[in-house]
Amino acid sequence: MIKTTVKKLLVSLEIGTSKTSVLVGEILSDDIINIIGVGICPSRGVDKGGVNNLESVVKCTQIAIQQAELMSNYRIYSVCLALSGKHISCQNETGMVPISEEEVTYDDIDNVIYTAKSVKIRDEYKILHVIPQEFTIDYQEGIKNPLGLSGIRMQVKVHLITCHNDMAKNIVKAVEQCGLRVDKLIYSGLATSYSVLTEDERELGACVVDIGGGTMDLSIYTAGALRHIKVIPYAGNIVTNDIAYAFSIPPINAEAIKIRHGCAISSKINKDEFIEIASLGGRPSRSLQRQTLAEVIEPRYTELLSLVNEEILNLQKQLRQQYIKHHLAAGVILTGGAAQIDGLVECAQRVFHTQVRIGIPINITGLTDYAQKPYYSTSVGLLHYGKKSHIGNDFETEKKISITNRLIKIANWLKKEF
Repeated sequence: MIKTTVKKLLVSLEIGTSKTSVLVGEILSDDIINIIGVGICPSRGVDKGGVNNLESVVKCTQIAIQQAELMSNYRIYSVCLALSGKHISCQNETGMVPISEEEVTYDDIDNVIYTAKSVKIRDEYKILHVIPQEFTIDYQEGIKNPLGLSGIRMQVKVHLITCHNDMAKNIVKAVEQCGLRVDKLIYSGLATSYSVLTEDERELGACVVDIGGGTMDLSIYTAGALRHIKVIPYAGNIVTNDIAYAFSIPPINAEAIKIRHGCAISSKINKDEFIEIASLGGRPSRSLQRQTLAEVIEPRYTELLSLVNEEILNLQKQLRQQYIKHHLAAGVILTGGAAQIDGLVECAQRVFHTQVRIGIPINITGLTDYAQKPYYSTSVGLLHYGKKSHIGNDFETEKKISITNRLIKIANWLKKEF
Protein backbone atom coordinates (compact mmCIF):
# COMPACT_ATOMS: atom_id res chain seq x y z
CA MET A 1 0.00 0.00 0.00
CA ILE A 2 1.31 3.45 -0.90
CA LYS A 3 1.81 5.65 2.15
CA THR A 4 0.75 9.24 2.73
CA THR A 5 3.93 11.15 3.50
CA VAL A 6 4.66 13.26 6.57
CA LYS A 7 8.28 13.87 5.54
CA LYS A 8 9.39 16.99 3.70
CA LEU A 9 9.08 15.61 0.19
CA LEU A 10 9.11 17.40 -3.15
CA VAL A 11 8.11 16.02 -6.54
CA SER A 12 9.36 17.32 -9.90
CA LEU A 13 7.62 16.77 -13.21
CA GLU A 14 9.20 17.50 -16.59
CA ILE A 15 7.05 16.92 -19.67
CA GLY A 16 9.55 17.18 -22.52
CA THR A 17 9.46 16.47 -26.23
CA SER A 18 11.29 13.15 -25.78
CA LYS A 19 10.51 12.04 -22.24
CA THR A 20 8.22 12.65 -19.27
CA SER A 21 10.12 12.28 -16.02
CA VAL A 22 9.17 12.40 -12.34
CA LEU A 23 11.51 12.56 -9.35
CA VAL A 24 10.55 12.29 -5.67
CA GLY A 25 13.06 13.96 -3.37
CA GLU A 26 13.37 14.23 0.39
CA ILE A 27 14.68 17.56 1.69
CA LEU A 28 17.86 17.12 3.71
CA SER A 29 20.18 19.68 5.30
CA ASP A 30 23.21 21.26 3.60
CA ASP A 31 21.46 21.77 0.24
CA ILE A 32 21.26 18.01 -0.35
CA ILE A 33 18.18 16.27 -1.76
CA ASN A 34 17.71 12.54 -1.28
CA ILE A 35 16.16 11.01 -4.41
CA ILE A 36 13.79 8.22 -3.34
CA GLY A 37 11.59 7.76 -6.41
CA VAL A 38 11.98 7.92 -10.20
CA GLY A 39 9.42 7.60 -12.99
CA ILE A 40 9.99 7.96 -16.72
CA CYS A 41 7.91 7.49 -19.86
CA PRO A 42 8.55 8.34 -23.55
CA SER A 43 6.59 11.51 -24.30
CA ARG A 44 3.63 11.71 -26.59
CA GLY A 45 1.55 14.77 -27.42
CA VAL A 46 4.25 17.39 -26.75
CA ASP A 47 6.43 19.22 -29.26
CA LYS A 48 8.91 22.01 -28.47
CA GLY A 49 7.27 22.63 -25.10
CA GLY A 50 3.72 22.92 -26.45
CA VAL A 51 0.85 20.48 -25.88
CA ASN A 52 -0.68 19.19 -29.14
CA ASN A 53 -2.51 16.14 -27.76
CA LEU A 54 -3.85 16.57 -24.24
CA GLU A 55 -4.98 12.95 -23.82
CA SER A 56 -1.55 11.57 -24.75
CA VAL A 57 0.21 13.93 -22.33
CA VAL A 58 -2.11 12.85 -19.51
CA LYS A 59 -1.42 9.15 -20.17
CA CYS A 60 2.36 9.60 -20.23
CA THR A 61 2.26 11.68 -17.06
CA GLN A 62 0.15 9.07 -15.26
CA ILE A 63 2.60 6.30 -16.17
CA ALA A 64 5.61 8.29 -14.90
CA ILE A 65 3.76 9.28 -11.70
CA GLN A 66 2.74 5.67 -10.97
CA GLN A 67 6.33 4.46 -11.40
CA ALA A 68 7.64 7.14 -9.03
CA GLU A 69 4.94 6.34 -6.45
CA LEU A 70 5.76 2.62 -6.50
CA MET A 71 9.50 3.23 -6.16
CA SER A 72 9.18 5.81 -3.37
CA ASN A 73 6.20 4.12 -1.67
CA TYR A 74 4.49 7.50 -1.27
CA ARG A 75 1.35 9.01 -2.74
CA ILE A 76 2.00 12.04 -4.97
CA TYR A 77 -0.46 14.91 -4.66
CA SER A 78 1.41 17.92 -6.07
CA VAL A 79 4.40 18.68 -8.28
CA CYS A 80 6.90 21.34 -9.31
CA LEU A 81 6.33 21.57 -13.07
CA ALA A 82 8.85 22.60 -15.76
CA LEU A 83 7.79 24.91 -18.59
CA SER A 84 9.63 25.46 -21.86
CA GLY A 85 8.84 26.63 -25.39
CA LYS A 86 9.70 29.45 -27.75
CA HIS A 87 6.89 31.55 -26.21
CA ILE A 88 9.07 32.11 -23.12
CA SER A 89 10.90 35.43 -23.15
CA CYS A 90 12.73 37.78 -20.81
CA GLN A 91 13.37 41.45 -20.06
CA ASN A 92 15.48 43.40 -17.57
CA GLU A 93 13.73 46.12 -15.56
CA THR A 94 14.55 48.62 -12.79
CA GLY A 95 12.54 49.83 -9.76
CA MET A 96 13.21 52.50 -7.12
CA VAL A 97 11.55 53.38 -3.78
CA PRO A 98 12.37 55.52 -0.74
CA ILE A 99 13.52 53.55 2.30
CA SER A 100 10.69 53.82 4.84
CA GLU A 101 12.75 53.51 8.02
CA GLU A 102 16.37 54.17 8.90
CA GLU A 103 17.35 50.80 7.47
CA VAL A 104 16.03 48.45 4.78
CA THR A 105 13.26 46.08 5.87
CA TYR A 106 11.59 43.12 4.17
CA ASP A 107 8.71 45.43 3.22
CA ASP A 108 11.13 47.80 1.46
CA ILE A 109 12.56 44.89 -0.55
CA ASP A 110 9.06 43.69 -1.47
CA ASN A 111 8.07 47.23 -2.50
CA VAL A 112 11.07 47.90 -4.72
CA ILE A 113 10.70 44.51 -6.46
CA TYR A 114 6.97 45.16 -6.94
CA THR A 115 7.82 48.51 -8.54
CA ALA A 116 10.32 46.89 -10.89
CA LYS A 117 7.88 44.24 -12.08
CA SER A 118 4.97 46.68 -12.52
CA VAL A 119 5.72 47.21 -16.19
CA LYS A 120 3.72 46.53 -19.31
CA ILE A 121 4.39 43.11 -20.81
CA ARG A 122 3.11 41.63 -24.07
CA ASP A 123 -0.62 40.98 -24.39
CA GLU A 124 -1.74 37.48 -23.34
CA TYR A 125 1.54 37.00 -21.45
CA LYS A 126 2.17 36.74 -17.73
CA ILE A 127 5.21 37.04 -15.48
CA LEU A 128 6.61 33.64 -14.55
CA HIS A 129 9.66 34.72 -12.49
CA VAL A 130 10.99 37.96 -11.00
CA ILE A 131 14.68 37.46 -10.23
CA PRO A 132 16.64 40.28 -8.49
CA GLN A 133 20.05 40.92 -10.05
CA GLU A 134 21.47 43.58 -7.72
CA PHE A 135 20.40 46.43 -5.45
CA THR A 136 21.68 50.00 -5.14
CA ILE A 137 21.27 52.11 -1.99
CA ASP A 138 21.99 55.78 -2.68
CA TYR A 139 25.49 55.62 -4.25
CA GLN A 140 26.42 52.08 -3.17
CA GLU A 141 26.02 49.67 -6.09
CA GLY A 142 26.26 45.91 -6.53
CA ILE A 143 24.48 44.96 -3.29
CA LYS A 144 23.25 41.35 -3.23
CA ASN A 145 21.25 41.52 0.02
CA PRO A 146 20.20 45.02 1.18
CA LEU A 147 18.38 43.88 4.36
CA GLY A 148 19.41 45.99 7.37
CA LEU A 149 21.51 48.49 5.39
CA SER A 150 20.94 52.23 5.89
CA GLY A 151 20.08 54.76 3.22
CA ILE A 152 17.48 57.07 1.70
CA ARG A 153 16.61 55.48 -1.66
CA MET A 154 16.88 51.91 -2.90
CA GLN A 155 16.97 50.69 -6.50
CA VAL A 156 16.78 47.16 -7.83
CA LYS A 157 17.53 45.60 -11.20
CA VAL A 158 15.44 42.51 -11.91
CA HIS A 159 15.23 39.87 -14.61
CA LEU A 160 11.65 39.12 -15.65
CA ILE A 161 10.80 35.80 -17.30
CA THR A 162 7.42 35.78 -19.04
CA CYS A 163 5.33 33.10 -20.72
CA HIS A 164 2.19 32.89 -22.84
CA ASN A 165 -0.91 32.36 -20.69
CA ASP A 166 -2.51 29.72 -22.87
CA MET A 167 0.69 27.67 -23.29
CA ALA A 168 1.10 27.57 -19.52
CA LYS A 169 -2.59 26.75 -18.96
CA ASN A 170 -2.49 23.79 -21.36
CA ILE A 171 0.38 22.00 -19.65
CA VAL A 172 -1.05 22.75 -16.18
CA LYS A 173 -4.43 21.39 -17.36
CA ALA A 174 -2.78 18.11 -18.39
CA VAL A 175 -1.27 17.74 -14.91
CA GLU A 176 -4.52 18.60 -13.15
CA GLN A 177 -6.36 15.96 -15.20
CA CYS A 178 -4.05 13.43 -13.52
CA GLY A 179 -5.52 14.52 -10.16
CA LEU A 180 -2.41 16.52 -9.22
CA ARG A 181 -1.84 20.09 -8.06
CA VAL A 182 0.89 22.28 -9.56
CA ASP A 183 2.74 23.93 -6.67
CA LYS A 184 5.30 25.75 -8.79
CA LEU A 185 5.52 26.46 -12.52
CA ILE A 186 9.19 26.97 -13.35
CA TYR A 187 11.08 27.84 -16.52
CA SER A 188 13.02 24.66 -17.26
CA GLY A 189 16.27 26.46 -18.11
CA LEU A 190 16.23 28.20 -14.73
CA ALA A 191 15.61 24.88 -12.98
CA THR A 192 18.50 23.28 -14.88
CA SER A 193 20.93 25.96 -13.69
CA TYR A 194 20.00 25.14 -10.06
CA SER A 195 21.03 21.55 -10.78
CA VAL A 196 24.36 21.87 -12.62
CA LEU A 197 25.79 25.31 -11.83
CA THR A 198 27.88 26.27 -8.78
CA GLU A 199 27.90 29.67 -7.06
CA ASP A 200 31.50 30.23 -8.20
CA GLU A 201 30.47 29.68 -11.82
CA ARG A 202 27.60 32.16 -11.46
CA GLU A 203 30.02 34.77 -10.14
CA LEU A 204 32.65 34.16 -12.81
CA GLY A 205 30.05 34.08 -15.59
CA ALA A 206 28.64 31.01 -17.31
CA CYS A 207 26.11 29.88 -19.87
CA VAL A 208 24.00 26.77 -19.18
CA VAL A 209 22.59 25.07 -22.29
CA ASP A 210 20.02 22.31 -21.80
CA ILE A 211 19.88 20.46 -25.11
CA GLY A 212 16.66 18.47 -25.17
CA GLY A 213 14.78 16.75 -27.96
CA GLY A 214 12.76 19.73 -29.19
CA THR A 215 14.33 22.83 -27.61
CA MET A 216 17.57 24.24 -26.26
CA ASP A 217 17.08 26.24 -23.03
CA LEU A 218 19.72 28.89 -22.33
CA SER A 219 20.48 30.65 -19.04
CA ILE A 220 23.37 33.13 -18.97
CA TYR A 221 24.88 34.41 -15.70
CA THR A 222 27.47 37.11 -15.02
CA ALA A 223 28.57 38.60 -11.69
CA GLY A 224 26.33 36.17 -9.83
CA ALA A 225 23.10 37.29 -11.55
CA LEU A 226 20.89 35.87 -14.30
CA ARG A 227 21.19 38.24 -17.28
CA HIS A 228 19.45 36.46 -20.13
CA ILE A 229 17.36 33.41 -21.01
CA LYS A 230 16.34 32.06 -24.37
CA VAL A 231 14.49 29.04 -25.73
CA ILE A 232 15.74 27.98 -29.16
CA PRO A 233 13.18 25.69 -30.88
CA TYR A 234 15.78 23.40 -32.43
CA ALA A 235 17.63 20.61 -30.65
CA GLY A 236 18.48 16.89 -30.66
CA ASN A 237 15.57 15.75 -32.83
CA ILE A 238 17.02 17.73 -35.75
CA VAL A 239 20.13 15.54 -35.59
CA THR A 240 18.02 12.38 -35.37
CA ASN A 241 16.01 13.41 -38.44
CA ASP A 242 19.18 14.08 -40.41
CA ILE A 243 20.41 10.54 -39.64
CA ALA A 244 17.03 9.03 -40.57
CA TYR A 245 16.96 10.81 -43.97
CA ALA A 246 20.65 10.30 -44.75
CA PHE A 247 20.54 6.52 -44.21
CA SER A 248 16.84 5.78 -44.90
CA ILE A 249 16.08 4.35 -41.46
CA PRO A 250 13.14 4.87 -39.07
CA PRO A 251 13.54 7.80 -36.65
CA ILE A 252 13.40 5.47 -33.63
CA ASN A 253 16.38 3.52 -35.01
CA ALA A 254 18.17 6.76 -35.90
CA GLU A 255 17.85 7.93 -32.30
CA ALA A 256 19.31 4.65 -31.00
CA ILE A 257 22.22 4.84 -33.46
CA LYS A 258 22.90 8.48 -32.51
CA ILE A 259 23.11 7.59 -28.82
CA ARG A 260 25.17 4.39 -29.18
CA HIS A 261 27.48 5.20 -32.05
CA GLY A 262 27.22 8.93 -32.75
CA CYS A 263 30.10 11.39 -32.46
CA ALA A 264 30.16 15.19 -32.92
CA ILE A 265 33.77 15.17 -34.21
CA SER A 266 34.26 13.03 -37.31
CA SER A 267 38.08 13.26 -37.16
CA LYS A 268 38.03 11.30 -33.87
CA ILE A 269 36.66 8.19 -35.58
CA ASN A 270 38.86 5.49 -37.05
CA LYS A 271 38.02 4.83 -40.70
CA ASP A 272 38.06 1.10 -40.01
CA GLU A 273 35.10 1.29 -37.59
CA PHE A 274 31.81 -0.05 -38.96
CA ILE A 275 28.35 -0.45 -37.43
CA GLU A 276 25.26 -2.43 -38.42
CA ILE A 277 22.08 -0.48 -39.17
CA ALA A 278 18.54 -1.69 -39.87
CA SER A 279 16.84 -1.02 -43.19
CA LEU A 280 13.26 -0.05 -44.06
CA GLY A 281 10.60 -2.47 -45.24
CA GLY A 282 12.15 -5.65 -43.85
CA ARG A 283 15.27 -5.38 -46.01
CA PRO A 284 18.48 -6.89 -44.59
CA SER A 285 20.62 -4.76 -42.29
CA ARG A 286 23.57 -2.85 -43.73
CA SER A 287 27.10 -2.07 -42.67
CA LEU A 288 27.87 1.65 -42.21
CA GLN A 289 31.20 3.37 -41.70
CA ARG A 290 30.98 5.11 -38.30
CA GLN A 291 32.92 8.09 -39.61
CA THR A 292 30.22 8.63 -42.26
CA LEU A 293 27.65 8.79 -39.44
CA ALA A 294 29.79 11.38 -37.63
CA GLU A 295 30.05 13.45 -40.83
CA VAL A 296 26.24 13.79 -40.76
CA ILE A 297 26.10 14.60 -37.04
CA GLU A 298 29.00 17.08 -36.74
CA PRO A 299 27.70 19.92 -38.98
CA ARG A 300 24.26 19.84 -37.36
CA TYR A 301 25.64 20.05 -33.81
CA THR A 302 27.97 22.84 -34.96
CA GLU A 303 24.95 24.69 -36.35
CA LEU A 304 22.95 24.25 -33.12
CA LEU A 305 25.83 25.44 -30.96
CA SER A 306 26.40 28.41 -33.28
CA LEU A 307 22.83 29.57 -32.54
CA VAL A 308 23.74 29.53 -28.84
CA ASN A 309 26.99 31.39 -29.49
CA GLU A 310 25.11 34.09 -31.37
CA GLU A 311 22.90 34.68 -28.30
CA ILE A 312 25.98 34.86 -26.06
CA LEU A 313 27.77 37.38 -28.30
CA ASN A 314 24.67 39.60 -28.59
CA LEU A 315 24.23 39.66 -24.81
CA GLN A 316 27.90 40.39 -24.18
CA LYS A 317 27.70 43.38 -26.53
CA GLN A 318 24.68 44.73 -24.58
CA LEU A 319 26.37 44.20 -21.21
CA ARG A 320 29.55 45.97 -22.38
CA GLN A 321 27.48 49.00 -23.40
CA GLN A 322 25.89 49.04 -19.91
CA TYR A 323 29.29 48.63 -18.17
CA ILE A 324 28.22 45.30 -16.66
CA LYS A 325 30.58 42.35 -16.40
CA HIS A 326 30.15 40.34 -19.58
CA HIS A 327 32.91 37.72 -19.51
CA LEU A 328 31.94 34.05 -19.21
CA ALA A 329 35.09 33.01 -17.35
CA ALA A 330 33.49 29.74 -16.23
CA GLY A 331 32.64 28.89 -19.83
CA VAL A 332 29.69 26.90 -21.16
CA ILE A 333 27.93 24.02 -19.40
CA LEU A 334 26.08 21.63 -21.73
CA THR A 335 23.47 19.28 -20.33
CA GLY A 336 20.25 17.50 -21.29
CA GLY A 337 19.58 14.28 -23.17
CA ALA A 338 21.18 15.41 -26.44
CA ALA A 339 24.37 16.51 -24.62
CA GLN A 340 25.51 12.94 -24.06
CA ILE A 341 26.95 12.33 -27.51
CA ASP A 342 30.63 11.53 -27.84
CA GLY A 343 32.88 14.40 -28.98
CA LEU A 344 30.43 17.17 -28.04
CA VAL A 345 32.84 18.97 -25.71
CA GLU A 346 35.50 19.24 -28.43
CA CYS A 347 32.89 20.35 -30.99
CA ALA A 348 31.57 23.01 -28.60
CA GLN A 349 35.04 24.32 -27.77
CA ARG A 350 35.61 24.97 -31.48
CA VAL A 351 32.41 27.03 -31.60
CA PHE A 352 32.61 28.92 -28.29
CA HIS A 353 36.41 29.29 -28.02
CA THR A 354 36.16 28.81 -24.25
CA GLN A 355 36.11 25.97 -21.77
CA VAL A 356 33.14 23.59 -21.96
CA ARG A 357 31.95 20.80 -19.69
CA ILE A 358 29.01 18.40 -19.57
CA GLY A 359 26.76 19.24 -16.60
CA ILE A 360 25.30 16.53 -14.38
CA PRO A 361 23.04 17.07 -11.34
CA ILE A 362 24.87 17.98 -8.13
CA ASN A 363 23.96 17.96 -4.42
CA ILE A 364 21.84 14.81 -4.54
CA THR A 365 22.01 11.45 -2.80
CA GLY A 366 19.92 8.29 -2.86
CA LEU A 367 19.08 6.95 -6.32
CA THR A 368 22.05 8.64 -7.99
CA ASP A 369 22.49 5.76 -10.47
CA TYR A 370 19.17 6.89 -11.95
CA ALA A 371 19.16 10.64 -11.41
CA GLN A 372 22.80 11.71 -11.80
CA LYS A 373 22.57 11.88 -15.59
CA PRO A 374 22.46 14.93 -17.91
CA TYR A 375 18.91 14.10 -19.02
CA TYR A 376 17.69 14.48 -15.41
CA SER A 377 19.27 17.91 -14.90
CA THR A 378 15.98 19.79 -15.22
CA SER A 379 14.07 17.35 -13.00
CA VAL A 380 16.70 17.57 -10.24
CA GLY A 381 16.84 21.36 -10.66
CA LEU A 382 13.08 21.56 -10.08
CA LEU A 383 13.62 19.89 -6.70
CA HIS A 384 16.41 22.32 -5.75
CA TYR A 385 14.26 25.28 -6.81
CA GLY A 386 11.28 23.88 -4.94
CA LYS A 387 13.43 23.36 -1.83
CA LYS A 388 14.46 27.04 -1.76
CA SER A 389 10.81 28.07 -2.17
CA HIS A 390 9.77 25.58 0.52
CA ILE A 391 12.28 27.06 2.99
CA GLY A 392 11.06 30.55 2.10
CA ASN A 393 7.47 29.51 2.76
CA ASP A 394 8.49 27.96 6.09
CA PHE A 395 10.15 31.24 7.05
CA GLU A 396 7.05 33.24 6.11
CA THR A 397 4.85 30.84 8.10
CA GLU A 398 7.12 31.08 11.13
CA LYS A 399 7.16 34.86 10.81
CA LYS A 400 3.34 34.98 10.70
CA ILE A 401 3.07 32.62 13.70
CA SER A 402 5.57 34.75 15.61
CA ILE A 403 3.64 37.94 14.88
CA THR A 404 0.35 36.26 15.84
CA ASN A 405 1.83 35.02 19.12
CA ARG A 406 3.09 38.51 19.93
CA LEU A 407 -0.34 40.00 19.22
CA ILE A 408 -2.00 37.38 21.48
CA LYS A 409 0.46 38.18 24.28
CA ILE A 410 -0.21 41.90 23.91
CA ALA A 411 -3.97 41.30 23.95
CA ASN A 412 -3.66 39.16 27.11
CA TRP A 413 -1.48 41.80 28.75
CA LEU A 414 -4.04 44.53 27.94
CA LYS A 415 -6.83 42.39 29.44
CA LYS A 416 -4.84 42.04 32.65
CA GLU A 417 -4.04 45.76 32.78
CA PHE A 418 -7.61 46.87 32.22
